[in-house]
Amino acid sequence: MSDAHLSERSLPDRSEPVDLTMEPIRLGHPAPDDEESTPHAPRSRRWKVAMGAGLAVGLLGAAVFGTLGWRVAQQKDTELTVRPEVAGLRQDDSERARSTADYLRSGFAASIALDRSFGAVYQDPADTRKSVLVFGGTTLLWQPERELDTLFGMMTDETGAVEGLREVPAGRLGGVMKCGTTSGEGGDFAVCGWADHGSVAMGMFPGRPVDAAGSLFRQIREDIQTRP
Repeated sequence: MSDAHLSERSLPDRSEPVDLTMEPIRLGHPAPDDEESTPHAPRSRRWKVAMGAGLAVGLLGAAVFGTLGWRVAQQKDTELTVRPEVAGLRQDDSERARSTADYLRSGFAASIALDRSFGAVYQDPADTRKSVLVFGGTTLLWQPERELDTLFGMMTDETGAVEGLREVPAGRLGGVMKCGTTSGEGGDFAVCGWADHGSVAMGMFPGRPVDAAGSLFRQIREDIQTRP
């Protein structure tokens, strides 16, 4: 062991000087006042509010879309069949009736793109003056009520204004049904129409008030309209 005094021993060379500062060295966690994240807390709350609102809107949209999708799927494959007897009425198969039915069917099909169309004239055995003219067809409709209103507007251009147009119960088949009155060669008569996501049709009811026409039209629909 060397006898040299400890103070006489040479210190190893240092490549870099030790940087001393007057600032105290802080140990442990910084004080809450010194944290830079504190000012971001309000933004964090706004983010949560925005996320919550967005989620609520998304869920509402999904619910609406789901309901609409279910209704479209249920109604889109509708079939309409002209039957010899419907709602106590008998189909008029005379040449004049067939010509009238074909005229109405063609005019209706020209107003809206249909996959299939039909037209029929029915007679009331109790009163031959109360014939019923029914025409329409099947197709996929995304906005049934808008399409129905458009068709009523076209009828106004052809026959005169449809007055007192109002919604009436559509019955178990759903969709929308409306009735009003218009004028023709024989005077005023009721006119009704229905539309759902798979079909649209209209009917003319000479000699019948709107309420009676709406009830009869609903029965006719239930007799001629079917779904898978």
